[in-house]
Amino acid sequence: MAFTGPFEDRLAIHELILSYADAINTRDGEAWISCWAEDAEWNLPMIPGMETTKGREAILATWMDAMARYPGQMVAHTALGMLEITGDTAIGRAYPREFIINSDGTTSTDHGRYDDEYVKQDGVWLFKSRTHTLLHSG
Repeated sequence: MAFTGPFEDRLAIHELILSYADAINTRDGEAWISCWAEDAEWNLPMIPGMETTKGREAILATWMDAMARYPGQMVAHTALGMLEITGDTAIGRAYPREFIINSDGTTSTDHGRYDDEYVKQDGVWLFKSRTHTLLHSG
């Protein structure tokens, strides 16, 4: 089965993923970074200079720089593909789709996959690691 672990934890991680996307849609850096563990790692191997970013402060700075490149609206949707929970840790796969207004006014759509590691700290699920693979851009 693609989804294992206690229902309450599965729901909480699903809500974490939705909160992440909502923070992108509203361009809310504080809400977005609240999804991450303090010692988290964000991996974007297809973007030069953003291959690996470690720690919440650096991750937020990287995200803010990236978002500044898109002056228009960005609309993010995410589907959870699998989730395996073991105690206070979990792994999962999420499939983000982003509709982007580029700086030149053109639009593009990116489809990707996040391979995630989650950690439960003080009763709250957070991203421990996210590694993005771009599946399609057009």
